Amino acid sequence: MLAARAPGKVNLSLFVGRPRADGLHPLASVVQPVSLADELTLTAADGDRDEVVCPGVDGPNLAGRALELFREATGWAAPPQRLTIAKHVPVAAGMGGGSGDAAAALRLAAHAAGGAPAELLHELAVALGADVPSQVEPGRVLMHGAGEHVDRLPEPRPFALVIVRSEATLSTPAVYRTFDELGGGRAPDELDRVVAAARAGEPPPPVNDLQAAALHLLPEIETTLRRVRDAGAVSALVSGSGPTVFGLFGAREAAARAAAALGPLAVVAEPVTAAFAQVRAT
Repeated sequence: MLAARAPGKVNLSLFVGRPRADGLHPLASVVQPVSLADELTLTAADGDRDEVVCPGVDGPNLAGRALELFREATGWAAPPQRLTIAKHVPVAAGMGGGSGDAAAALRLAAHAAGGAPAELLHELAVALGADVPSQVEPGRVLMHGAGEHVDRLPEPRPFALVIVRSEATLSTPAVYRTFDELGGGRAPDELDRVVAAARAGEPPPPVNDLQAAALHLLPEIETTLRRVRDAGAVSALVSGSGPTVFGLFGAREAAARAAAALGPLAVVAEPVTAAFAQVRAT
């Protein structure tokens, strides 16, 4: 049996452009994987085809599509596999949980197949969705284009986060539609400047261009943001399309005190690297 973690992610910054001709929104975002993570295992299936078991989550699963694409691209002819996902990253919450699971499925399949070129895994990740390429090899990255371009960034100094989950969910397409309706969207040269600065070692400011759209759809997020700031966070943002809110803290002890004050939906997390998510035999 093989196992791997699929870290959730937060967007430490997220700048969003106007839709391109293909309908996709160009982005410039610093993506940070965190220790709040799903657990995936890959074992032999009992049936005659690959299957995904994800208790508590219904409907099609992007991780299953990842296995399918990997087989098609590589000719991997292993017997049917069962991919089991234990969910810890909240669903439809702006933390890339489904994308992280798909990226972990690619890592697991590549390991089981005896390896695969990094370039191929990236191509498959691009085909799976905008958030998947940044999570194939977890670590702090600059994501740009429509998610297909990923630049590795230096790992940060130690810090901690408080992640506040929501009992509500938000549809990413709905948030983007609202973003467009509200007149959001940066010009291409603005995104280019963000990318150039990040590559030069100048971290972008803590901005999430989708935050206003998420607040428009779910105004109670503003209360959570205020509570996280009041608990001592250096900054507080909606992660991705929301509704998850996270706060940054200089030390784990301060984050732990804040999480205790914020209640049962708040958890402490830390930044992680690729070693945290590597495939292991169990």
